[in-house]
Amino acid sequence: MNTLCYGQSEVNKAEPTLTADSYIIPVGGDVTLTCSVDSSADWKYYWFREYSALQPITNVKPVNKVSEGGSYQCRAGRGDPEIFTEDSRAVTVWKTVPNKAVVTLQPNWPEIYRGETVAIRCEIQGGGDTEWTYQWRPDNLNTSPTVSEHKISSTDYNSGGYSCRGWKDSYSFTEWSNVFRLTVSYPPAAVLTVSPLWLSPGDSVTLSCEVEHPSAGWRFYWYKTVPKLSDYSYIYELLPGSINGTEQDSYIIHGPTHTAGHMCRAGRGDPVYYTQYSKPGYVWSGDVHSAVTLKVSPYRVQHFTSDSVSLSCEGNFTKCRVRRFPEDQNWSDCYKWRSMTGSTCNISSSQQSDAVYWCESGSGEFSNAVNITIQKADIILVSPVHPVTEGQSVILGCKLRTGELLSNVFFYQNDKLIQNDTRRELNISAVSKSDEGFYKCKYSGEESAQSWTSVQAVSRPENSSSLLPLIVRLVCVVVFIILLILLYRYRRSKDSHSVRPIQSESTNQDSVTHHMVNLNETQDHIYNSLLHGDTCLYESIKGSEDPNCV
Repeated sequence: MNTLCYGQSEVNKAEPTLTADSYIIPVGGDVTLTCSVDSSADWKYYWFREYSALQPITNVKPVNKVSEGGSYQCRAGRGDPEIFTEDSRAVTVWKTVPNKAVVTLQPNWPEIYRGETVAIRCEIQGGGDTEWTYQWRPDNLNTSPTVSEHKISSTDYNSGGYSCRGWKDSYSFTEWSNVFRLTVSYPPAAVLTVSPLWLSPGDSVTLSCEVEHPSAGWRFYWYKTVPKLSDYSYIYELLPGSINGTEQDSYIIHGPTHTAGHMCRAGRGDPVYYTQYSKPGYVWSGDVHSAVTLKVSPYRVQHFTSDSVSLSCEGNFTKCRVRRFPEDQNWSDCYKWRSMTGSTCNISSSQQSDAVYWCESGSGEFSNAVNITIQKADIILVSPVHPVTEGQSVILGCKLRTGELLSNVFFYQNDKLIQNDTRRELNISAVSKSDEGFYKCKYSGEESAQSWTSVQAVSRPENSSSLLPLIVRLVCVVVFIILLILLYRYRRSKDSHSVRPIQSESTNQDSVTHHMVNLNETQDHIYNSLLHGDTCLYESIKGSEDPNCV
């Protein structure tokens, strides 16, 4: 009896050891669990899974293959009546489900910029209506509750790899997704191009805005620049139709007439993330208008490196500044590269390069633009700075560095020789549009650079009052023709009615006489109307209150 009790006590104290050859069940596979007791044989083994509420699994062998995830335990028993060991420690295995996890970026742009807000999303392919929970790498995204999407306000720290997996329940999950690489870049700058750069009458100007990956959800915003003299900068005003941006990366301005500056930028997302502004792009006009005008002294396009040049802003303004746009396309103010005295900028050509110059007033207006070129050669062409109006005369000359105006000079237009005699000047008495072009001069084997001479049409504002007499006469002629047609039809109708049987002629004589009197009155009225019609119609067009003009 004591031996039996001792044996039972030993069995109760025995604790089986449960091991697994893997803790993750692959898709479509299983893992092997082994339950072992150190003492003698003849044991029967009993298996339990927490997931099935500790219901026993029918298998009395020490080895068990399982294909479902869960927390497993085992114990052993023997004898009759059967005596059991303690339960083993639990071993947890997880099942891999066949669904595939994928990390996606919303919006799905090829490049993300610092400051943008984006979302990374974990999608379970074929997940159906399952209430999935989500696990992320890196771990700092695993905040409770675990969600399928995280919004990221992009900084440099957000660059890196992201992956996820979905949990179907406590013991089954998908495999980890492929790593999604997120790279956060510096904000891009928009690049503006303007075409054409110099205005001709009737031109439309096309602005084009370039940004990296132009198809990546960008909308484009267009601005005109308004000079802000207090800090040598610009105020940006949206152009019409671009308050919400445009899908197109180009914008057309119809019929501009004056020098102007423009900028652009792009934006995308909600809230909108904007690129940096582009550098200003300019469209230049040589036309002089009354608000503000740039004058050049000496008055010519080409200058020697030894020359001093004065650029003066003239017009109705209190403050102004002179700006230049050199070949390197970095615009600057006069005070940065020369001295500004009042509204005059004095420059030394030796310190300058070829550039376009213009004035900007404190009231936000641009002057005409002038193109100044600096020549290292010993010969220059003397040509006008501003456009020449059709019908005016213009004189072109050729000058040496010594200051001498030359004779026996060859002059060329668009590389075609147009004068080669003893005259020192090219004199065009009445300029026409055909005289516009590139000019240069040649003397004793030396040749100047070429400069563009612009010709503008004579301004002919339409005078509506001068057209009124013509319009009135045309209306009168039309009315007169209509009345003649009506009169002709009336008389024919009357003649047809006057052919009656003889016996009724005397009866209707009084009536006929009455109709003839009315007809004569009608003709007199028509004549009088036509006689005075010009005045009445003319007065009615001018808005006269004359009651006689109907």
